[in-house]
Amino acid sequence: MSIGNKITNSRVLITGGAGFIGSNLCEALIDQQNEIVCLDNFSTGKRENIEDILKKPNFRLIDGDIRNLDTCKEACDGIDIVLHQAALGSIPRSIDDPITTNEVNISGFLNMLVASKDNKVKRFVYASSSSTYGDHPDLPKVEDTIGTPLSPYAVTKYVNELYGRVFAELYGLETIGLRYFNVFGPRQDSNGVYAAAIPRFVNTLINHESPKIFGDGTQSRDFTYIENVVQINQLAATTTNQEAFNGIYNVALGESTTVNDLFTSIRDLLSGYDSEIGKIEAEHVEKRPGEVKHSLASIDKAKQFLGYSPSYGFSEGMAKAIPWYWAILNK
Repeated sequence: MSIGNKITNSRVLITGGAGFIGSNLCEALIDQQNEIVCLDNFSTGKRENIEDILKKPNFRLIDGDIRNLDTCKEACDGIDIVLHQAALGSIPRSIDDPITTNEVNISGFLNMLVASKDNKVKRFVYASSSSTYGDHPDLPKVEDTIGTPLSPYAVTKYVNELYGRVFAELYGLETIGLRYFNVFGPRQDSNGVYAAAIPRFVNTLINHESPKIFGDGTQSRDFTYIENVVQINQLAATTTNQEAFNGIYNVALGESTTVNDLFTSIRDLLSGYDSEIGKIEAEHVEKRPGEVKHSLASIDKAKQFLGYSPSYGFSEGMAKAIPWYWAILNK
């Protein structure tokens, strides 16, 4: 059931619910009269991300792994909607360990599809990735035109889309894939070798160190704030537009920002808390393999079929994200 394109009065399974995106979805949906089941093995998710909702009566945590089919079936029992966020992210991680990335992102994804089908789940919304566009040069990225994947991670996300389509056509499972571009916001991990650019820059600058920019920094990305992602997951889960089913949609802002400009923006915002940060310059190092030079999404399809309209621009999102990071990292 939905009211105003928001999920309400439903039993919702959020896989990877203790992760960055998953925990934001849990937080939003728990206050909309839903019963939430969170499935996470805490390989990258954190208990602290769901600490505030763990004791709520309409929230249930399953500490389990999507690579176990029985666990997936248990989690899907009685569920109306699945928001599948669980995955091993990061292109560099997939290059370092393609086998585990494949096991989690493909075998685990297939387990979730089977469990959803067997439990007669109404709607299966899943996280894909802009990495599926691979080496295709055209900008902006349009859903129906992709290139050759450039990393094991990209391969796994493309296979997810293929499986999603097959399960929709063969078994009638209503699937919608969301190609996330560069999502940022509260609870995004700022530690570790595989941290995304924004939290990594923030963490390094707060420590009065020079962040590393891979390549010359002119590479660009379509950065989108987490609230836009929460919005489109709810739209995808509640749409009654049958033309939207079994579709793939870009989740982005539709604007690009260079990594150099990203660094400057973060530095300027942080310098409002600590003036010394404003003096720090980035260090440019060799570019990483498996990454594209530019990424920019067309969000026309998501607008047309799902009614998606980003609530937060880049500057608005950064203005909300940076204070959160400052507070967390200065505890």
